[in-house]
Amino acid sequence: MAYTWQYYDLVLFGIAASMSLGAGVGVLTRISLPVAIIAAGIVASVIIGHGLFVNGPVDEPRDLTNEVEAFN
Repeated sequence: MAYTWQYYDLVLFGIAASMSLGAGVGVLTRISLPVAIIAAGIVASVIIGHGLFVNGPVDEPRDLTNEVEAFN
């Protein structure tokens, strides 16, 4: 059975890629490392925000009221 990429796999990849790219830009260009990391962090925050609020892990708001069986 082959693995299929899910949306949240891409979210995690996007976070790691943006932070890595920011570090690379900070090290390899004249842009200072703190500025590059902050800019990459802003991009990562946007990706996280999209994953949480725009395309959240629930289908409907009432799904948030479901009990978790593991804790009962």
